[in-house]
Amino acid sequence: MMKTMIGASLLAGSLLVSGATAADAQTKPTLGPYGYGAVKFGMTVKQAKATGDVVKKLPGNGGCSGWDLKKFPTPKDSVGIYISPNVGLAAIFAAKGMQTPEGIKIGSTAKQVKAAYPHIKKDAHGFYVITAPGNKKAHYTFGITHGKVTEYGIALNKQDCFN
Repeated sequence: MMKTMIGASLLAGSLLVSGATAADAQTKPTLGPYGYGAVKFGMTVKQAKATGDVVKKLPGNGGCSGWDLKKFPTPKDSVGIYISPNVGLAAIFAAKGMQTPEGIKIGSTAKQVKAAYPHIKKDAHGFYVITAPGNKKAHYTFGITHGKVTEYGIALNKQDCFN
């Protein structure tokens, strides 16, 4: 059920970001099993803001709030991060220029994804889902179209921000 919810939410969010610079691509940011740089899963809003790496986009109004990484702003109607009042930072969606520690990024081939994650499974919605290597409390979800990764993200298994 959770895999289905993550897949559906990744599809609903616009995850392609057009604002990455050459410098961003050269540094090869890593969206790893515990987060992105100083921005880590489980952080409260206060902790995430204290990193100086995030900017608020959508108020939570008692629920999850939407944020962006400052280096990777998303289009108007999407967010790059969700922070839950219950579980803290719950999900991060990849921007163009980010990659997993295994080297998977937007534009990677399905063959590369399967080589990096041999036990990956396709869910009922066509997304590829796998537990994040090194963090059994989180999982990656990859959207693949015409044999290439078009979107991906990582979320806590117990996130409560989207279905």
